[in-house]
Amino acid sequence: MAILRIKEIRKMTPEERMKKLMNLQNELSKQMALISSGGALENPSKAKVLRRAIARIKTVQNEEKLGKS
Repeated sequence: MAILRIKEIRKMTPEERMKKLMNLQNELSKQMALISSGGALENPSKAKVLRRAIARIKTVQNEEKLGKS
């Protein structure tokens, strides 16, 4: 899982961003399900990286919605 940078996110089209956001949210939910079931994670910091990537995408979406590009 590569870290998404703000510059990369801003270069994406809104459709690409939405698709990426959905993929990241699905991946995070799988991680959380594994954690709650008591399973061991291969990479415990992956959930943190996923949450940050989701937050970055939502931040860019909100900036565009408010017209602050």
